Amino acid sequence: MHGLIDRSLESFLRGTYGDEFWMDLIREIDPGFDSFEPMFRYDAVLTQTVVNQAAELLGKTRDNLLEDFGTYLIVDTRSERVRRLLRFGGVNFTEFLHSLEDLPGRARLAVPDMDMPEIEVDELSEGAYVLSICHPEPGFGHVILGALRALADDYGALVLLDYNGRSGQTETLSVDLLDMSYTEGRSFDLAAGTG
Repeated sequence: MHGLIDRSLESFLRGTYGDEFWMDLIREIDPGFDSFEPMFRYDAVLTQTVVNQAAELLGKTRDNLLEDFGTYLIVDTRSERVRRLLRFGGVNFTEFLHSLEDLPGRARLAVPDMDMPEIEVDELSEGAYVLSICHPEPGFGHVILGALRALADDYGALVLLDYNGRSGQTETLSVDLLDMSYTEGRSFDLAAGTG
């Protein structure tokens, strides 16, 4: 797993639950270091161990923790670059959804060896979509689900989202766009350095 993903997970856990929680977690799993280096690569088993142990210590399900992580990537000011990368995909939620297939390529422009999941977007009918998220490691579907919930609010859209499960290496999500202009949404300017 790319260190940027692991470091983002660490930042989420530290920022949400505190440095003491993180150090307790590190003592439990004993990886031989205190913090992930963003440009290193780590065994995916270690990433899964961090997620599973954090969920256990917090009394949460692994899926809920990963969804919270996805939300954090959009709403926390420390991860503004992730929000900007995603919002660059469209001026409204529909355009954004259609741009998700290009997201892995956009991420690799910035970090060539980034192991992002491949995303396929199928429009079943007007406002009804299925997202297929393919990656050897499970959990990206829940992270993307949390990010989509936060981005729907960011765009001011009213959206119903459901996790449909995993088959092989593919997780699927249902997206029902009920109202694209439900609320005003959060300010965003593609040309500016802040949003």
